[in-house]
Order: sequence, then C-alpha cells, then structure tokens
Amino acid sequence: MNSEIKAVAERLKGLRDVLDISVEEAAQVCEVSKEQYELYETGTVDIPLGVMFSMSRKYNIDLSTIISGDEPHKVSYFVTEKGKGATVNRLADYHFESLAAGFAGRLIDPFLVTINPGDIETIHTTTHPGQEFNYCLEGDMVVKVGESEIVLHEGDSIYFDSTKPHGQNNLNGKRCRFITVIMNGLAE
Repeated sequence: MNSEIKAVAERLKGLRDVLDISVEEAAQVCEVSKEQYELYETGTVDIPLGVMFSMSRKYNIDLSTIISGDEPHKVSYFVTEKGKGATVNRLADYHFESLAAGFAGRLIDPFLVTINPGDIETIHTTTHPGQEFNYCLEGDMVVKVGESEIVLHEGDSIYFDSTKPHGQNNLNGKRCRFITVIMNGLAE
C-alpha cells in the first residue's frame, strides 16, 4: 500500500470528521458513490486529484493541506526549488509535484507532472471545477477531454474546461513531463 495515498486518505477522513460531514455528503461533493468514497478513505485505492480538489473547494481547505498535510503560509511569494515541490505519488498513476504549495490563498494550483512508460495502461478520467492548462515540457502526450484525444508534443499546450472528463498519458513508450495549472473555478 502506498504510504502517501494512505496519508491523503487519513487527511480526507480527518477533514470529514472535524467538519462533521457524512460519507454521503462527501461522496455527493466529489460526485462519486458512497461506496467509492469509502474506498478512498481506506487508502487502498488511488484517490483522484479531482476528489481532493472538490473537497478542498467545497470546504475552503487548501489543496496543499490535503495533499501534503502542510498548511501554506506565504502570502507575498513562494519559491519552489527544482525537485523540491510537495509531491504526491499516486498508485500506478501520475507523479505530481506542487509548484506553489506554500502560498496561502492561491487562485491556481500549478504542478509538474511526470508519467513514466508503463505507469498508466488506460487513461482514467477525472473532473473538477474550473479550467485547466497543460504545457508539454518533455516527450509526447495524449490528453483526453470528453470524447476527444489530443496529441501534444514538446512545446505544445492545451487549455480546457476541467468539468469535462479528462486525463493524460505518455506516448511512444517514453517519459513525458508537463506543467498543469488548475484554475480553481472561483466564479460560481
């Protein structure tokens, strides 16, 4: 069992307990079944970023707090040194490195994402409020948005509505790395 997934699961359960939120309410917020949400809290299955994002947004908890357990504290600027961003390594999925985890009150969440060959057999889509931007830094990647599959090469980018089911994968049996910026969808 991945210890990082287990830690995120414990933080989700702790958040639910502290705010006195039922499993049913949390599942509804995350747009998953009660049974699926309960699995997330066990820490034995991958927890999609969209689930963490939905809980973060609904209950005004910083996404970094759910991901890493650390409260952001900088309000003027925050520097992330190369290779030192808060990470989430998800079971058989993406490797996320937060590039702004220590900045309080962020309006966007930028991540450096790495997908190694064989990490993802099939793209599993997710949804979350707001919009998303992906910029391909290395390799080739496919981005699925709804029923469309868009191929990006190094230097290409895509901006899309993240309420649509979406996901990414590497191509050509090579590692891909990309910057993803998730806009928190503050406009209601």
